[in-house]
Amino acid sequence: MASTDWQHPYVNIFKHVKVEEWKRSAKAGDVSSSMDRTLRCPVFSIKGPVPTNSYILIPKSSNQSLGLTGRYFYLLFRPTAGKYFMVHLDVTVQEGQVVRISFSNMFKEFKSTATWLQFPFLCGAAKDSVYEKTSSSARQGLVGPAPASVRWTCLMIDLCFTLTFYLNRHHGHLKSVKLCANMAVKNMFTSDLQLDPGMTFREAKLRGLSASQGTGPIPREMSFPVPKGGSWNDFYDHIKFPSDGTKLPFDSIQKPDPAAGSPSYQKDEPRAATIGGPVQQLIASSKLLPRNRTSVVSSVPELEAQEADDPLRHHAGVHVYAHPQDALSTHGDGSGDEAVCASVSLPVASFKESQQQQQLLPDPILRLSRIIGFGGGTTRDALWTESGEEVVYPCHAIIVSMKILSREQRFFIGHTDKISALTFNGSTTLLASAQGGSNSVVRLWDYGAGTCLSMFRAHAHSLSCLSFSYGGGVLCGVGRDKHNKTMVVVWNTLNAAKGGEGTILAKAHTDVDIVTMKVTFFDETRMVSCGRENVRLWRVRNGSLRSCPVCLGDFHSLDFTDVAFQEDAASDQLVDDRTLFASTRSGHILEIDYSRVTVKTARRLMPAQQQHAERREKWTFNSGPGIPINSISVSSAFCATGTDDGFLRLWNLDFSAVILEAEHEGSVGLVSVSFDSLQVLAATSTGNLGYLDVSSRGYNTLMRSHTGDVLGFSVDGIRRHLTTASADGTVRVWNMDSLHQLYDFVSVDKPCSVAFHPHEPTFSCGFCSGTVRVFDISSARLLAEHKQHRGEVIGLAFSSDGDLMYSADSEGSLVLHDASEQDHSVIRVACGVVARGTERAPDALVVSGDSSRLAFVGPTPHIVTVSDARSLDELLRVDISILDVESPELDSALKVRFSPASAEHLLVATSANKILWISTKTGRLLRQVSNVHKRPCSSLAVSEDRRFLLTSGHNTVKVWDYKRTNQVNSQMYIGHSQPIRQVSFTPDQLGVVSVGDAIFLWDFLAETDECLIGSRSPLKASYVSRPPDGEVNAAQLSNGMPRQAAPRPSSQHQLDVSAMDPEIQGGLGHLSVCDDDPAKPVGPTGPSKSPDHRPVSFLKVTDLDSASPGETDKLETMELGQNKPDRPDCYKHFIPRLKASSLYQSVSVPQPQDEGIKLKAVIGYNGNGRGNMGWSPDQGLFAYSCGGVVVLEHLHTGTQSHLQGHSQEISCLAISNDAQTLVSAAGSSRSLISVWDVQTATCRGTTSHHKGAVQSLAFSRDDLFFLSVGDFSDPVLALWSLESVQLLCSVSMSAPVHDAAFSPAAARQLACVGSEGIHFCLIQTRAASADIKACRVSAPSEVGDVELTALCYHMDSFLLTSTSGGHVCAWDVNKQRCFMVWKADEGEIGVLLCRENLLLTGSAAGRLQLWQIEVVQGMKSAETTCSIKDVTLSGLKVVVEQEVVLDGKLVSAAFDNSMDMGIVGTTAGTLWYINWSDSSIIRLVSGHRAKVNDVVFSRDESRFATCSQDGSVRVWSTGSLELVVQFQVINQACSCLCWSTSSSSDGSRIAAGYGDGTLRIFQLASTEMEMKLRPHQEAITAITYSATGHVILSAGSKGLVAVSSPINGATIRVIRDHKGAAIKSIQSVSEQCKRFGLEGNEMFLVAGADRRVSVWAADWSKEKCDLLDWLSFPAPPSSEEDSLPPSLAAFYPADPSLLLYTGYGLDKELSFYSLTKKQIIKKISLTHWATCISLSPRGHLLAVGCEERVLKLIKSTSGRFQDFLQHSDALQTCRFSPSGSLLFSVAYNEVLLWEVQGF
Repeated sequence: MASTDWQHPYVNIFKHVKVEEWKRSAKAGDVSSSMDRTLRCPVFSIKGPVPTNSYILIPKSSNQSLGLTGRYFYLLFRPTAGKYFMVHLDVTVQEGQVVRISFSNMFKEFKSTATWLQFPFLCGAAKDSVYEKTSSSARQGLVGPAPASVRWTCLMIDLCFTLTFYLNRHHGHLKSVKLCANMAVKNMFTSDLQLDPGMTFREAKLRGLSASQGTGPIPREMSFPVPKGGSWNDFYDHIKFPSDGTKLPFDSIQKPDPAAGSPSYQKDEPRAATIGGPVQQLIASSKLLPRNRTSVVSSVPELEAQEADDPLRHHAGVHVYAHPQDALSTHGDGSGDEAVCASVSLPVASFKESQQQQQLLPDPILRLSRIIGFGGGTTRDALWTESGEEVVYPCHAIIVSMKILSREQRFFIGHTDKISALTFNGSTTLLASAQGGSNSVVRLWDYGAGTCLSMFRAHAHSLSCLSFSYGGGVLCGVGRDKHNKTMVVVWNTLNAAKGGEGTILAKAHTDVDIVTMKVTFFDETRMVSCGRENVRLWRVRNGSLRSCPVCLGDFHSLDFTDVAFQEDAASDQLVDDRTLFASTRSGHILEIDYSRVTVKTARRLMPAQQQHAERREKWTFNSGPGIPINSISVSSAFCATGTDDGFLRLWNLDFSAVILEAEHEGSVGLVSVSFDSLQVLAATSTGNLGYLDVSSRGYNTLMRSHTGDVLGFSVDGIRRHLTTASADGTVRVWNMDSLHQLYDFVSVDKPCSVAFHPHEPTFSCGFCSGTVRVFDISSARLLAEHKQHRGEVIGLAFSSDGDLMYSADSEGSLVLHDASEQDHSVIRVACGVVARGTERAPDALVVSGDSSRLAFVGPTPHIVTVSDARSLDELLRVDISILDVESPELDSALKVRFSPASAEHLLVATSANKILWISTKTGRLLRQVSNVHKRPCSSLAVSEDRRFLLTSGHNTVKVWDYKRTNQVNSQMYIGHSQPIRQVSFTPDQLGVVSVGDAIFLWDFLAETDECLIGSRSPLKASYVSRPPDGEVNAAQLSNGMPRQAAPRPSSQHQLDVSAMDPEIQGGLGHLSVCDDDPAKPVGPTGPSKSPDHRPVSFLKVTDLDSASPGETDKLETMELGQNKPDRPDCYKHFIPRLKASSLYQSVSVPQPQDEGIKLKAVIGYNGNGRGNMGWSPDQGLFAYSCGGVVVLEHLHTGTQSHLQGHSQEISCLAISNDAQTLVSAAGSSRSLISVWDVQTATCRGTTSHHKGAVQSLAFSRDDLFFLSVGDFSDPVLALWSLESVQLLCSVSMSAPVHDAAFSPAAARQLACVGSEGIHFCLIQTRAASADIKACRVSAPSEVGDVELTALCYHMDSFLLTSTSGGHVCAWDVNKQRCFMVWKADEGEIGVLLCRENLLLTGSAAGRLQLWQIEVVQGMKSAETTCSIKDVTLSGLKVVVEQEVVLDGKLVSAAFDNSMDMGIVGTTAGTLWYINWSDSSIIRLVSGHRAKVNDVVFSRDESRFATCSQDGSVRVWSTGSLELVVQFQVINQACSCLCWSTSSSSDGSRIAAGYGDGTLRIFQLASTEMEMKLRPHQEAITAITYSATGHVILSAGSKGLVAVSSPINGATIRVIRDHKGAAIKSIQSVSEQCKRFGLEGNEMFLVAGADRRVSVWAADWSKEKCDLLDWLSFPAPPSSEEDSLPPSLAAFYPADPSLLLYTGYGLDKELSFYSLTKKQIIKKISLTHWATCISLSPRGHLLAVGCEERVLKLIKSTSGRFQDFLQHSDALQTCRFSPSGSLLFSVAYNEVLLWEVQGF
């Protein structure tokens, strides 16, 4: 689904569809535009005697949709006096229907159907008018024509509420709007915010309202003008539906009754008030008090009065908030009752507000994102979809559908008990599921839509088996009746599939045991079942279900486990001519003749015969003890079996040999072959689910899970790890992003609680024996073990600073540990302080956010104790049982939780199903909520911003408004089938984790308070270091050949603790690392070594996590919780382009004289830099940057040189006044400043001082100093000595600085501008040091609240600055004041240059202007700041002499002294030569602004072409490097190019592939597109002409290769062998294929992302194309398939029978494969993974690019290589020219041309 972020905060509908053009909208009848006097703006007037005949319709066609998802619809209109009007809103609901919402003053009453809601509209009138008086006295208002004094109205309709309340539908999006006569309309818009038209932006700012609170003022373009001093409500009407008023009828749209009141602006932020005196009596006697409430007398302070962050806390008075509407929440049960305790002088009744509760927003606030778990009720049911792209499996009471590639999950929720069976119909469109237990139910689902179609039952309990017929019309189920007798039921599901009910066709009771029962695929009236000592055939006939047994003979006593039909028979085969296979617990596989009901053949799976201890022989079918077979699945090519010994085996259909096998950790209970027979699903009794890819022989683990209840968890927010303790005796560590299991700790001693250290990669675990162990994950060591506890550990906690650790046990002991030491030594042991028992596990202890206090329940269950966190000294005791004196039972405490912001409030969950707020200072009850859950609360958590409260009770999770639990409904969520043990927010506050039967990961959809989270959450760290690569057994490629061995699933590697005490080793069990990543290479079926059974040991563990692409710049790690300054809101400030690459330090850079390639030219200019171009016209020096290279052009000599030394993007540069020195700065962290000698093009020195990027560089007038300015992250002015390149002094500024310049008159004066105005600075030198004295002057008030962005000196004592608002300010340097301001541009001005009386301005709009500013000198004597209007009145003018608009924002400029000619740079990556005198504009340098995807040479090398992500294809001249022609496709990325085989210039063509699957052919002679075709539905990733030029070969991202004709555009052939894997490489060469045994005159290869390469022989003139060879290359598993290096292949130019391959594998290497010898003949090791390769046709040279910004040149004969570091980002393309004399390399938009010299 497309993102809807663009619709926030609102969508102007008229502007969105450009209604005035009437292209996307329609009008009929009398519709005109006119100027309204009241609003003083154009409005549309719709008139007509019949409303439906005159209208505006948006959008124009019924086939189109607005797609606006905003909850609120706003209409700004005025009904025509004395007339009727009508409005229709067509809304698409989530259920798929279109519902029309209509309102009109023609409707007399509310009417409703399933698809149409009609609301009467009651028009308002002017205040105090006769109509208003009459309508206010009427019981139901006045319905009819609009009154004469009708006013402009802002109507707001809550679409979500309307659809939910009236039709029980969920709002999807607004489809269309139809405005019918008679009315005038200004505009309409949608938003998710509840906006108030009567509120100004100033009022909203004073009240602290923002969009995050769901409210605010109406946008300015939608507002109504209000006369000065007037009130909005005196002139206009504001109508909301549902209405805030109390007037009847409710089902109408009308102006609210003023007497009823309306909510104030703070309705979502209630303020505290101390109630006393008359106000108290007024409330106590109010009629709104419920009569059935019991008064509770209290004298404790109110909780809300202590909120420190309340801006209105000290205001006098009582703020009243009305909540008139019944807010709906589909998740809440409204069971919570709250008593607010207030400090009063007289008794006050505790009451629940009479108003209806509000809705908790957003709704829903939680969304189930992912589940870690499999099984629960059964592990024998997992299904393939027909496409083979998804797997469906049960997880306790939820059905999960997982995409096997992306691991994306979706859920089918509805069952109330564990799911016991699943089945699909033949087309996998209908899914049936059954739940076991005492309440057996069958549900029928529409799989595509995910909705439940029907639900029916027939069995009393234990429904254990389901089977669908192929057509989906019959469903068979096996369960037990109320007498516990086996019962088989057959349903007719034809009506149920359409939403009706399932009817029973037949049912039968039987005494035979049934384990599996299946409906035959060839006849839906026939079934087959098996069980203990029986296999039976069933048939439904004449409403009865009958069966007959198979004659088993000698096999009658076997225990049968599964049956399967062979499905490769011909379609016309007789029904009875079928073969049935049955598997048994004894290892037998019986082949049964279906027609004769007898056994044809019997085979037996035997255990291996051991010749010696560590060798296993080939499997046989001899007599002896067999291996139990649990499941069997048969395809047309092989048979799959799952056995108790943990093996999945693929057999020939005659069972003569094993084709493949994969070993698992537990018994394999299920095997299932996919529909295309390419994948085999396997499930084990240990809760593992995975599949074997038959073609690649790789095994992929989809899911691991606990086999017992999850008892507790803890989250490592820094590394995104989740650790869980389970009743199955394991502690597991999971990756929260990939759901992969990283570590597995198994122990005889059952774990019961876990806790991660807040900062370090360590976690502690408590066990039932009382032992506490601390593990270091990074080093795989057991750090400490403590045995102070005598009972089960029920609580573990770390202080937030990580210095202390606490543990408590079920016998009442509390232990304090020193967590700052590695051994976690014991500081103090306190006995008998914690309440005994295990019901408070696993989080019986809680530490306050400031680490000052520790809270727990104890020493009795009725007491809560608060202790000092560092000494365990008791600070407070609170007896919970006496807080409610009227309770008939003693209340005990179950859970405690501190409020995150401070330690002053403690939340306590009690056995009476309440939550209490207690003051930790006084022990007084502040507030309480009753009836939290139907059963006692098992866990609670509070969000970091104290806005939301999480509770869990039994099987449900609830979310509450933390501060307004009595005013806002909670939302309740189901899904767990067993009691929830623990629930908590994730540290980043973006998710929720709940555990019990499984691990549920929820998305938390509420907007969080970033300022709080940023200071507390460890996830705000900017960079995370990447762990080392995992170790892989290289023996699998010992012969250098592609893998031919059988697969083996992921295994777990034991960790080593051999250095520890042997007593410790004995009780540890084992801790293992789990490799769950896709495409795990698996082992052969041959001999394997048995595991080593030494005492448990710990080996080095490689963490499988890796940093995200945005966090791997590897420049400088930021401290946790550090808040980075905000970027200034102006384009002038440099922001480095985000890079996903990191520079590798260990490289082999050759000496200049030994370089195999020399940089010849740089294509493009970095438009992302600021001030990164310089020109000295007198010396003829021209310099600019591209990436990390500075290009120097000596215009007098016509030569070009390159300054190479930066490894990161250059932000700015400066040329000295004598043009002998150039200074450049690069990097975004610890920027490197380089000083270059221009004449020799060598580096004189480098230095670094700024923590962030360098924003600006400037030379002093005498070139003795240069100044560097840091960016917004480190705004520092640094003064340097040019001669010594030493820092003289630095000054830290309080706000960002954008530009700086030295005075041309005084060498020691300079100025800088930024966010705080202008700073006039003076340099004071003494000896070898210097000081900078700065004086700050704010921007003049005439320019408003803006940033000063650029500056330049005019004459000697004048200074000119520009602003982000487009103003130019003139300053007197001596008086340091602004004396003149004028508006020079509509947008921000970022470039400012001044020569004599001429000023050059360049703006964000791309506008370059030349001004005559002679008038400025005459205004110097003005005492006040003059505007341009004042100057004009005096007869003087500031005149624009020249103006030109360029292709992007202006970022750099340099002109001669007369300002006649110059050079400017834009963000589009273009350098323009400007000549004002002859009005000429010439493009000097042009590059791509977006990422360059490909570059190719023409056959004669006279031209080359590049393509970019912005859709442009550019053709360049190789000799002059000038742009020849450009082809542009809007809104499509061009991903690949190829040049035609024709060598003539007239016939030269370029073929380009685009992101939408289209292929375009451009003819260069005519500079036109010759042909457009679409051979793919997905993006084209590779393209080439065939060697003969007869066809074009193109490959897509889904793995399809299309063969297209360049003559007529027809698709000749589609090659599907690589389907599912993106293709990066495709190449065609001319070669006679007879020596390979095939016909053809050319070969081509295709390399896919699945590490498979196919080679084809073709003769396109004869339409021949045959597969010549197929290669598969192995690779270790990886959790990040999308970030793996590409699979690349190419023919060796000197010998096309050799091909080169590189890609992700066991080693970083290049492999040379011989097509004649059918083997790899050579390998060359690499230091980095390759991202691109190119082979030179001469010199045996290879060019390899990598992610680490290195271009590597390799000699293929010797392996010698050289590294080149000229790029500032990862390389994506490198390409040799056809002759091999030139080489292109590309990184993002940096294109470098190299001259190849060889070495």
